[in-house]
Amino acid sequence: MKLKSLVVVLCLVVGSQLAKAQGTVADLVKDWERSKAYTKEYLDAMPESGYALKPTPEMRSFAEQVLHLGDANYAFASAATGAKSPVGQGELEKTSDKSKANVSSLVLASYDFVIDQIKNMPEAQADEAIKLFGKFDLSKKAAFAKAFEHQAHHRGQTTVYLRLAGVKPPQEKLF
Repeated sequence: MKLKSLVVVLCLVVGSQLAKAQGTVADLVKDWERSKAYTKEYLDAMPESGYALKPTPEMRSFAEQVLHLGDANYAFASAATGAKSPVGQGELEKTSDKSKANVSSLVLASYDFVIDQIKNMPEAQADEAIKLFGKFDLSKKAAFAKAFEHQAHHRGQTTVYLRLAGVKPPQEKLF
């Protein structure tokens, strides 16, 4: 019986350490600020003419790809915190002004929304359970991690667009 109790205590200790290893709200803010700066480098690197570039007819243009990234930033942050998104679902990607200046402004504003939502989330709420998009049971912090994964995935896809436009992609920013 004592061994069983010891195993339970050890599991609880290890589990709490793993949760701490995922980072604090301040760590999330730093990661998102770094990612915003990295995305800005991609937006800046692509010439105006490249914003309409589509590697194949079936694919999104560069502008649509990064606008999709921005739409998802709003959706994830809103779903994670319950805050009302300032833009409707999929609204960014439907914008008719896909100029470099407008797209950059819209996408970077989506990062500001995410960062503000994280900054306004008390540390004690970061591990609160939510049902993301009415389907997925996870913590608020885990929802922001999924959002981070999504934006990194779509920004990574745009590396090909930059190469096709004859542009060297920005240097990776892991830290």
